[in-house]
Amino acid sequence: MVSFPDASARASGAAAATVAVLALAAAVSPVALAGPLTDVHDFATGTEGWFSYPPEAVTASAETGELCAAVGAHTGNPWDVAIQHDAVTFDRDATYTVEFDAHASRAVTVPVQGGPGYPAVFGQSVQLDGSSTPEHVALTFSPSAWPTGEGSPVADDWTTATGNVSFQLGNQGEPYELCIDDFSITPLGTNLIPNGDFASGSTDPWFVAGDLGPADVSSGALVVPVPAASGIYAGVGFNGLAIEEGTSYTLTFDVSASEERTIRAIVGENGGSYGTVLDKTVPVTTEPTTVSHTFTATDSYPATTTPGGPFEGQLAFQVGGRGDDWTFTLDNVSLVESLTPPPPYAPETGPRVRVNQVGYLPAGPKQATLVTERTEPVVWQVRTVSGGVLAEGVTTPRGVEPSSGLNVHTIDFGELATEAEGLVLAADGETSRPFDIDVDLYQQLRYDALNFFYLMRSGTEIDAAIDPDYARPAGHVDVAPNKGDGAVTCLTAADEGAGWAYGDWTCPEGYALDVRGGWYDAGDHGKYVVNGGIAAAQLLSTYERTLHAGTADPGALADGTLAVPESSNGVPDVLDEARWELEFLLSMQVPADGGEYAGMAHHKIHDVGWTGLPLLPSQDPQERRLARPSTAATLNLAAAAAQGARLFAEHDPEFAAELLAAARTAWDAAQAHPAVLAPDAAGNNGGGAYSDGTVTDEFYWAAAELFLTTGENAFAEHLLASPHATGDVFGPGGMNWGSTAGLGRLDLATVPNALPTRDAIRQSVLDAADAYVATQDAQAWGSTYVRPDGLYEWGSNSMVLNTTVVIATAFDLTGDETYRRSALEAVDYLLGRNALNISYVSGYGEVSAQHQHNRWFPLSVPGVSPEGSLAGGPNSTTGTWDPTMQAAFAGGCTPSMCYLDELGSWASNEVAINWNSALSWVASFVADQGDGSADASTPVRVTGQPADVTVAPGATATFTAAATGVPAPTVRWQVQRPGARWVDVPGATSTTLTVTAAIADHGTLYRAVFTNASGSEATDVARLAVVAAEPLTVRLSAPAVRAGGHVTVAVVGAAAREIVQVRLGDELLDTRAVRKDGTVSISVRVPRHTDPGAYVVTVRGASSGREGTATLQVLPAPRRS
Repeated sequence: MVSFPDASARASGAAAATVAVLALAAAVSPVALAGPLTDVHDFATGTEGWFSYPPEAVTASAETGELCAAVGAHTGNPWDVAIQHDAVTFDRDATYTVEFDAHASRAVTVPVQGGPGYPAVFGQSVQLDGSSTPEHVALTFSPSAWPTGEGSPVADDWTTATGNVSFQLGNQGEPYELCIDDFSITPLGTNLIPNGDFASGSTDPWFVAGDLGPADVSSGALVVPVPAASGIYAGVGFNGLAIEEGTSYTLTFDVSASEERTIRAIVGENGGSYGTVLDKTVPVTTEPTTVSHTFTATDSYPATTTPGGPFEGQLAFQVGGRGDDWTFTLDNVSLVESLTPPPPYAPETGPRVRVNQVGYLPAGPKQATLVTERTEPVVWQVRTVSGGVLAEGVTTPRGVEPSSGLNVHTIDFGELATEAEGLVLAADGETSRPFDIDVDLYQQLRYDALNFFYLMRSGTEIDAAIDPDYARPAGHVDVAPNKGDGAVTCLTAADEGAGWAYGDWTCPEGYALDVRGGWYDAGDHGKYVVNGGIAAAQLLSTYERTLHAGTADPGALADGTLAVPESSNGVPDVLDEARWELEFLLSMQVPADGGEYAGMAHHKIHDVGWTGLPLLPSQDPQERRLARPSTAATLNLAAAAAQGARLFAEHDPEFAAELLAAARTAWDAAQAHPAVLAPDAAGNNGGGAYSDGTVTDEFYWAAAELFLTTGENAFAEHLLASPHATGDVFGPGGMNWGSTAGLGRLDLATVPNALPTRDAIRQSVLDAADAYVATQDAQAWGSTYVRPDGLYEWGSNSMVLNTTVVIATAFDLTGDETYRRSALEAVDYLLGRNALNISYVSGYGEVSAQHQHNRWFPLSVPGVSPEGSLAGGPNSTTGTWDPTMQAAFAGGCTPSMCYLDELGSWASNEVAINWNSALSWVASFVADQGDGSADASTPVRVTGQPADVTVAPGATATFTAAATGVPAPTVRWQVQRPGARWVDVPGATSTTLTVTAAIADHGTLYRAVFTNASGSEATDVARLAVVAAEPLTVRLSAPAVRAGGHVTVAVVGAAAREIVQVRLGDELLDTRAVRKDGTVSISVRVPRHTDPGAYVVTVRGASSGREGTATLQVLPAPRRS
């Protein structure tokens, strides 16, 4: 961070520098030893002409390959103590770049300045944070701007002048050491930005775009009023900027504002995809500040646009859409070529002791990692705020950790169970960032992770009464400049251009859908069914876990727990939030009159063409289009809607029925169109492709949810026949939007059901969890995600979470403490125990991700991501890198360190609904774990299964079941009637169920569900058959009759007034009421189409269920003449 010092400091310092005395080499002139400062001074061969003064206050040395000045205690003027280089020549017509690396032994602000003498000087203050990591500083100046004439050391007609450059080291109080390296003052070509100082009295050739007020340059700076109503892209800039790929440039400007604001400074193309080679979010204060960025261009732009491209280069400062009225001031803008490219990116990783910066549960695991070059164990201590020692021990050396390339030790302080705040872990001379030990550590994370989804809602305003920091207008509700989501038509080849991948697909004339609502997917304004499906499902599962898991706290997710408008409506808030997306998924279903793909779901809806950022959803001006339906999207709809149907049945039966009907329709449509795939090239213009070439996993997931909701055999049969029926469905990352079989597998393992392979399904979850635990044990950061090839994928943090979901589910199934400890330790990785020493969840930990890639979070009141937002995480798959990563990691990076907390890094730092849904599930799980201690419970195990029962109408049917577990499980019996879902039998809470059978109960299914603190277990299903005890007497008027002829059926022994049915085989012939004496005679006609042969005539009483039969020989029908 750099800024100009005030004028008095510049004046005094320059004057003092002229009386410097030699301290480095008293016997030799420093000028004689000096290399020109146009060369890079790397101090490899000595001090290269630099000296210090006065000797009693400072000594300097280049022995370490840097120029380091040891400064004693000093309270005088800054310029009283300095390191300096004389005999520097300045050319009036040149523009110079000053570049160097610097670090200090403690936090200091050191002025650097130079010139022939005040006021003909340049200057800048360098703020150093006291770390050993050098900060690269670059600034530009033009001597032509120096004052001349009276009071100045240079005359009006000067051309060259000789002076010096120095670092003012005094007035810092306590002693410290400053080191500089790679210092140069390099003359460059001309400033590429004309009229950058606005000294011409005009804005030309600059533009002022958007709804900004009139620009004023009368003060010598560009001053522009910015109304509150201005658009997000409103700003000032210069077009016609030629940029060459591979060339390094330094952009420098002075900026201030009437109110603190954040602006966007870009160098990019003025057209096409509006790509950029520099894109920086710049905080602006009321004090003038000099901002400087050196970058290497990753693309080329010409000075003039050719129709259709390439497009001219542009420098722009986007200032609109930033809240209330304010005034923007800009001056001294320069863009010059830099002979020195920016230094390789080096992350600031802070102390070498890495901990969960949020903390640990009192009785839970407590692991940390030390980065050190030492190979022998070292002593560690846990210290309190006051310095007291709570625990100590020695580290375990682990060698070089492959994902980071760092030599590490691990630290286990799990025996410490004392609750405390502000603890630190010290080892090897380093002290960790602070952490707490607290039983309620994760309660707020549970809610913040879920509240994220309200802020991602489309089609509704974000209410300031609910969240004043992130309030915004409704997006995409057909209010200009939005084109809106109220009547979205289908994507066409003309819309997509060369990227069209849908062949001859078109929608019927006049086709449009109202797809308002749902969640914005990630950093853009698109809405994607395949990503919305898994996100909605994981929110539903977060709630559904409270119905079946022993350690779950149902009240923690009850109505009134989240910051949503629907709170206090009697429905759990997490279900209200999931409903917002479920209703959107329903709206994406092709209606019955929608043509070939009726019943399927459109894959996605997003802009035609990419937009820049930041950009409020309400300010998005692009057209919106529906992508072609896909089988994957259709099955996502079927799965999520089926799961929603069983969870909403208790709270909103009508909505549950709507969901189930849509799920069935989608299932049927997917069966009819099993291979309508989303290709890689489809719809990348303005949104992500979300291509998916394999949908057997989606079929499995959808069948699982439909079976769990309906219990129907057709879905069970599909599950048993699926290629995912057996074996491992969990990859290195658990599951994701493109691999969804794991979602179905987990629900089949945890939600009570009668699938015959349920034991094997549960074992497959345990097997996967065991593999992830083994991965974690071999890994020094506590992560559960390691690919065999060592790569970290896009969204790697979500893969840590989804593997943790599997591990935590294994704990819910077994109560095995190994799994709980593993899940808690995996969270440590995300919250700071990692190679970069950063918490990837914004607002959690002393140093957390703040600038996740998103178009509207930067426009919020705090200007950063909301607390509880998960960053995508390290991504070493270079083919997916964004330009920001490409520039920063041009020299490569170790896999777990390929991450940037920068707004422009969508490949490592984006937010996404399917990532935060996994965080929500895991955060709720860890919040449920109390103090993290083992409990005495053992899981439920069914030891006695209910058997099928056959009884007569009116008789008693008895079912029994048994189970073990600690504590002793409770039991509730459930019933499922044909075509209905499972429901509890009122009052049936003992191990024996007794029911009085009626004929209508024939075929009814029963099961017992046992529950204790470790979870629930359902018994096998038992069937009730209701059969009459005494048969009816049935006599026929003739033993044989021709087809088309009549026969009389006489019935004796039926109940008075009972309705009886007469069937020939399976075909109903007649229905008649019985006389008071229990008899009835019925003349029936044998249908003419009946084939010759022997048939059974069956008479059945509708209320008693009693039956009687007789055999009838059907002869061929007579020929017609």
